[in-house]
Amino acid sequence: MAWVYLPLESAKCFVAIATQMTQTYWLPPRETAAPTAPLGQLEHLRRQHQLILNAVGEGIYGLDMAGNVTFVNPAAAAMIGWSTDELIGQSMHAVMHHSLADGRPYQREACPIYAAFQDGSVRRVTNEVFWRKDGSSFPVEYISTPMRDEEGQLIGTVVTFRDITQRRWAEQILQRANEELEQKVQERTAELQNANQQLRQLSDMRSRFVSMVCHEFRNPLNNIALTVSSLNRYDTQLRPDEKTDYLLTINANVERMTQMIDDILVIGKIEAKVLEVNPKPLDLVAFCQELLAEGDYRRPQCPIQFGCRSRQVFACLDERLLRSILSNLLSNAIRYTPGDRHIKLKLAKQRGQVILKVQDEGIGISAGDRRQLFEPFHRGQNVSNIPGTGLGLSIVKQFVQLQQGSIKVTSRVGVGTTFTVSLPA
Repeated sequence: MAWVYLPLESAKCFVAIATQMTQTYWLPPRETAAPTAPLGQLEHLRRQHQLILNAVGEGIYGLDMAGNVTFVNPAAAAMIGWSTDELIGQSMHAVMHHSLADGRPYQREACPIYAAFQDGSVRRVTNEVFWRKDGSSFPVEYISTPMRDEEGQLIGTVVTFRDITQRRWAEQILQRANEELEQKVQERTAELQNANQQLRQLSDMRSRFVSMVCHEFRNPLNNIALTVSSLNRYDTQLRPDEKTDYLLTINANVERMTQMIDDILVIGKIEAKVLEVNPKPLDLVAFCQELLAEGDYRRPQCPIQFGCRSRQVFACLDERLLRSILSNLLSNAIRYTPGDRHIKLKLAKQRGQVILKVQDEGIGISAGDRRQLFEPFHRGQNVSNIPGTGLGLSIVKQFVQLQQGSIKVTSRVGVGTTFTVSLPA
C-alpha cells in the first residue's frame, strides 16, 4: 500500500486530528518552531504517524480548500473500494458523496463537510450515505473538523466516518421487535378485554339464570303445593272429575319443570360440544304433518295452517334436532298468539336449501328485544305474565348452526312474527 510523505508540520497536525477530532487545532508559529530535527527522527515520526492512521478503524481523510484529498487512511479507502493512491488529489465529494440515499444529486454547496470551509465550525451528521466505487452505498455517520494554519486561516478539513450498516440493521431488528411486542401487547390486551367482556356476560347470564330458576320453578312448585293441599283438605268433598283436574294440574306443572331442566341440560351439552348430529334422509312434508297432528299443537279455534307446493320434500337432516327447532318455534307462536288468530308453517326447497317458516299474528317482538332474542334466559319486555324460560330460541339457534344452517326473524309489535330457518338439504 502506497503512502504520501508529508512535511513534519503537517504530520503533527494529523496526529492531533486523529486523536481529538472534535476540536480545532493550531499549528505552532514558524518563529517558535524547534530546530530542524535530524533526518532519522523525521523518518521515525513519519512512521509513527503512518502506523497510527493505519491502526484507526474509522475512515479518516483530509481535504484542502478545493475539496480535494490531501491524505486518506487505509480504513477509509477500503470502505469505499478505492486505493489510497487513486484517491489523493481527487474531489472526495465527487468520489463518494455525490448523491443522496434516494439517488438524487447531492449538491456540493449543501454538503455539511464543505460548510466547515465557510464558517469554520464542526459538523456532525448521522443520516447520510457514502458511495463505493462499485456504485453501492452504505449508511454513515461522520464529523467534519476544520483545519487552520499558524495564522488561524482555514486550510481545509479532516473528516472521520464510520460504516453504521450493522447498527442500522440492529436498530431495524430492534424496531421490528418493538413493533411485534407492541402488537402482541395490543392483541393480549384485546384478548383480556374480550375475556372480561365474556366474564361480565357470563355474570349477567348467571344472574338471569338464578332469577329465572327462582321464578319459573317457584310457580309450578307453588301450584303443585296448592293443589296437593286442596286434595288433602277437600278429598271427601271433591267429585272424581274434580280430582282428575287437580291431578292434571300437578302433571302439567311437573312437565313444565321437566322441560326447563331438559333445556338447561341441552345447553350444557352444546357448550361442552358433546351433542352429536346424526343426519338421515327425511320426508319433511310427512314430518311436518305428523308433528302438527300431535296434541300440543292443536288449536281448536284456529288450527295451524301447513303449506307446501310439493307433495314430498326430501332432505338429509337430524330428525331430533329438527323436531326441537320446530317444536320451540310452534310452541312460542301458540303461546304468544291469541287463539282466534292465525299461525302458519310453510315448507319449501330452493337451491339446495330447505326453507321452514313459522309465521304468527301474535304480540310481536320489539326492535330492542330482537338484538338479544337468541341469548339464553332473555325474554321480551312485552311478554307480561306469559310463562317461559327464555331458553327455547337459544336452543333453536344453536341446533340450526349445528346443521350448518341459519335463522332470521322479522317482527312488528302487535302485528306478528316470522321465523325463517334455512338448512342445507
